[in-house]
Order: sequence, then structure tokens, then C-alpha cells
Amino acid sequence: MTELGTQPSRARRPEPQGGNPVSRFVRSIVLFVTQVLDELRKVVRPTRSELLNYTIVVIVFVTVMMLFVAGLDFVFTKLVLWVFGG
Repeated sequence: MTELGTQPSRARRPEPQGGNPVSRFVRSIVLFVTQVLDELRKVVRPTRSELLNYTIVVIVFVTVMMLFVAGLDFVFTKLVLWVFGG
């Protein structure tokens, strides 16, 4: 009688790393490219309206942050000039 989970796994095992270094290098490059292409097939691209909304949100956020940093710069400049008598 065999227990559950004791049978050998049928998962695909990686091939042994044999052969000359050039063929191993080429195989690794081919494996990398195929994995990249597999991942790119999974990418969901935004629609035109989603892309427009995302762009507007980014532009508004960056503008608000620029105004915030400019305000801090102005305040700190006046504070330093006041403290050191500029």
C-alpha cells in the first residue's frame, strides 16, 4: 500500500547542464527569450480611455507635487533669510 504524496512527481525536471559552454549559453538565451515572450502574452493593455485617464491623473499628481515642493522651497528660503539676516 502506498501513502498519498509518496509517489514520484511527474513535473518536468530541468535537463542536465551538459555540453559545451557555447551551447549552454545559447540554450539559456533561447530559454530567456521564450520566457519573456510568454510573459508578454499575459500583459493586458489599457484601452484608449483608460490610458487617457491614467495620463491625466499622472499629470495632475505631478503638478500638485511640484506646487507643494515649490511652496516648501519658498517657505524655507524666507525662513533661512529671516534667521540669518539676509
